[in-house]
Amino acid sequence: MERLMSSPGVIESPERMESQGGNGQHWIVTVYNNEYNTWDEVVGILMAATGCPEDEADMETWEVDNLGKSVVHHGEQQVCEEAAGIIAQIGIRVEVSEE
Repeated sequence: MERLMSSPGVIESPERMESQGGNGQHWIVTVYNNEYNTWDEVVGILMAATGCPEDEADMETWEVDNLGKSVVHHGEQQVCEEAAGIIAQIGIRVEVSEE
């Protein structure tokens, strides 16, 4: 049986990555919660889009589910836009913005 995105819990705040200079080239991909994608779908699409390992995708999915959103990728604008395009294919609201 697939687990839906609605499990309670507590997460400690992760350490924030330092910005890579002031050149405006550091972008982020933010994923927002919804009520129709399953946990496994979100984990799978994050792994496919960002190349992250399963444990990282699982943590980010937990954040999406419990905090309403999660930053799932950092990088150059084009790379972030490509990752966001892959994630959006399953109907998840995703946003690319400059950090």
